[in-house]
Amino acid sequence: MLINNIQGYKELLFEEQEQLIVMPNVQADEYNGIMSRYKNPVVTKQHIPVLWRYDLNPDTNPLQMERIGVNATMNSGAIKWKEKYLVIVRVEGVDRKSYFAIAESPNGIDNFRFWPRPVSLPDLYGEETNVYDMRLTAHEDGWIYGIFCSEKHHPDAAPGDLSSAMAGAGLVRSKDLINWERLPNIESRSHQRNVVMHPELVDGKYALYTRPQDDFILAGNGGGIGWALIDDITRPVIKEEKIINLRYYHTIKELKNGEGPAPIKTEKGWLHLAHGVRNCAAGLRYVLYLYLTSLDDPSELIAEPGGYLMAPEGEERVGDVSNVLFSNGWICDDDDAVFIYYASSDTRMHVATSTVERLLDYCINTPADGLRSAASVKNILNLIENNEDYLKHNR
Repeated sequence: MLINNIQGYKELLFEEQEQLIVMPNVQADEYNGIMSRYKNPVVTKQHIPVLWRYDLNPDTNPLQMERIGVNATMNSGAIKWKEKYLVIVRVEGVDRKSYFAIAESPNGIDNFRFWPRPVSLPDLYGEETNVYDMRLTAHEDGWIYGIFCSEKHHPDAAPGDLSSAMAGAGLVRSKDLINWERLPNIESRSHQRNVVMHPELVDGKYALYTRPQDDFILAGNGGGIGWALIDDITRPVIKEEKIINLRYYHTIKELKNGEGPAPIKTEKGWLHLAHGVRNCAAGLRYVLYLYLTSLDDPSELIAEPGGYLMAPEGEERVGDVSNVLFSNGWICDDDDAVFIYYASSDTRMHVATSTVERLLDYCINTPADGLRSAASVKNILNLIENNEDYLKHNR
């Protein structure tokens, strides 16, 4: 469509974006007693401010073209800040480079509006090509920490090999989410694309959830979600890792798994949201699952339901990288309401809501994965027999 009325077109850009931002979000019809999805995505590439994408000066942009395009808004950390619900969004440009930007909402489910400028991180590493997927942790030491993937071209790549990459964990901290101090990248013997900070000190040390990988894509000998203690957060070095959430054959996480956001502290343990990955004919399939660790020892697994909590459904299955759900942000409110922020198919952000009570009930009382078909059938038969006995005595 050719635009003849340039001034009218500029006004239309702002009007359409405002209509999108203020559109009320409503719960989806399907409900399983555990959590509720909402119908509309909460952040899309259309939410990115017009001033970030268009040159509005008719002298330098007489045809009113979009100058800096956006491909996707995804994989957002989250935090409650000054009574607002904030997500720190991975914004991927059409040039494939990602950056971070904060959007806030008054209620956590709609009206997400970006802050005036994207996040400008201190640039300490000249070889760093891309940054993405920041997890935010409000730590007991008074800082808000952000850990993200710091990616670069592999220095040992063969001539002409432009796809080999190395992944490290970038580390920043802030007191106001505007001014960021960048600390050295976390040192590790493995590729680390998926590192999350525990919100409390453990034995006087900072604790990390890790995902050791043999290479950029595949976990290889990396057995699952790891646990590491750091002596000095200003010189972070992973010396030892203990695998606390294992991968298993023929499960939702046989290829790899990783911690999502920082865990939520509850009366029954630390509640974790994670992603699991398996390979299938359609490619890599990402789903979300829960597990619970001990309050006394956050590295001790005490409960894990079999299977996934959430998988891509309907339009969520379609996007830049299809068949993917990914979450690295959730918010637990003062009334124990939980807002789960998740990306679908590496394209847009959604929200689902639950409560601590419901998530704990699901996590503790759902049968664990028996790792065999026979065990799955046994769980179903036990449920049927219990229901038949209940109905027999309560009709």
